[in-house]
Amino acid sequence: MIHEAQSHPPKTEPKIEDRLRQKIRLKHYSGRTEETYVQWHRRYVLFHKERMGRAVHPAEMGAAEIEAFLTHLALNLELSASSQNQALNAVAWTRWTE
Repeated sequence: MIHEAQSHPPKTEPKIEDRLRQKIRLKHYSGRTEETYVQWHRRYVLFHKERMGRAVHPAEMGAAEIEAFLTHLALNLELSASSQNQALNAVAWTRWTE
């Protein structure tokens, strides 16, 4: 009997969002905090996709992009300082997972 060699798909790097979730869970943050941070991460990425006209990986973004996002939240969306701080913390967690 001939056995065919099984091919395993190559291992891929987890998505940033998945890594963000893993790091938050390791720190035992609440599920609500996890969901909130993931939502801020998505908003951050979508903001820059619309702004730049193309998808940009968060690893390609730096302080200028974070500042632009926070400025947008403050001036265009008129979000409270508390919401802006939450967004900043979520983006910081995203940067930390890279």
